[in-house]
Amino acid sequence: MKFKLIILFGFFTTLGFSQSPKSILLLNGYLHIGNGEVIESALVGIRNNKIDVVLNSLATTYKKEEWDTIIDLQGKHIYPGFIAPNSTLGLTEIDAVRATRDFNEVGAFNPHVRTQVAYNVESKVISTVRTNGVLFVQATPRGGEISGTSSVMATDGWNWEDATILKDDGIHLNWPSSAVNYNEAGKSLSKNDEYENAKKSLYDFFALSKAYARGNNEKMDLRLEAMIDCFKGEKRVYIHADELQQLTDIIDFAKQFELNFPVIVGGYDSYLITRLLKDAKIPVMLGRTHSLPRNEEDPVDLPYRLPALLQEGGVLFCLQNEGDMEAMNARNLPFQAGTGMAYGLTEEQAIQSISLNTCKIMGIDKEYGTIEVGKSATLFVSEGNALDMRTNQLTLALIRGEFMSVSNSQKELYEKYQKKYK
Repeated sequence: MKFKLIILFGFFTTLGFSQSPKSILLLNGYLHIGNGEVIESALVGIRNNKIDVVLNSLATTYKKEEWDTIIDLQGKHIYPGFIAPNSTLGLTEIDAVRATRDFNEVGAFNPHVRTQVAYNVESKVISTVRTNGVLFVQATPRGGEISGTSSVMATDGWNWEDATILKDDGIHLNWPSSAVNYNEAGKSLSKNDEYENAKKSLYDFFALSKAYARGNNEKMDLRLEAMIDCFKGEKRVYIHADELQQLTDIIDFAKQFELNFPVIVGGYDSYLITRLLKDAKIPVMLGRTHSLPRNEEDPVDLPYRLPALLQEGGVLFCLQNEGDMEAMNARNLPFQAGTGMAYGLTEEQAIQSISLNTCKIMGIDKEYGTIEVGKSATLFVSEGNALDMRTNQLTLALIRGEFMSVSNSQKELYEKYQKKYK
């Protein structure tokens, strides 16, 4: 007779699984589906690593014998896994130690440099991020005019191959700045006289790449080979820029080279041209909300309000965390969404900005980003609201149907010394 396991939730969190059961039933959880909808008392069934059932548990009966594992969540919150886009997480361990930084290659045009193979699944930093609900990361290179090619990776895995969600999802282009000589407040004092020349070098490289993609080439060029899929619509072009002049020029650039999937990364001034971005169907990976205003004349709370302004303008956007100590600070991604919620987003819109919206922008929304039937079982359970640092306390996490540890080295040290000096 096959043994069926019904586990009280508190006891469940102390168990370890060498292999996840084939069928799991989560009961009585407050479900944030990820698409704006909520089920206050949900039943979520998982079979063979996929979401098999999503129903209201108050209006549904189930047979215990049909499930290997049944977990009563007792009102805890269920979320789709959060995603940290445009991050060096997994590519760096200690920012101050050069030997641990593996995200910046020499040279100006490096589309052929791939982060997938450099991703370090053994990083202790990754475990501290995962325990705040960030289950995926877009491992992204830095430096040069074209930094390289990013890949979407899980924050748990045996090796980089096992952790890969989507390899080589897009190249990253650093658009030249249209202004120079910033003062301490961030206000531009003059225009960049080299802006047009720098922009021309990008146009020339893309023209060469497009010509290479069309023809039969006698000699293989690894840099140009890496660009081919950008013109076939199979690889995104992530363009890093913040200034208004940059953003309007990027719209023209994407149109001229017929880029199917351009994405603006940063986009500080994007709230000024929401209509143009919406019409051009260019999404924005918005810079972190926990920032100071870039310009002297900006309202002090503008960075906090940017997500709501883009939402109001109908622009598809997500949140990211580029900046100082960005790998470490990826753990704060849920709280950035919480700040967006405090300044105009609804709770479900804030959740979408770090789950479904991110997946749409990166092209993995058919499998990830929401808790819906047929999608990958990538989700976590929190004691309370995961967008609030006081209640973001994971008790369960699954990536592609496999149970993940909800502990990390920092938590283990805390518990060790709390016990020692109790």
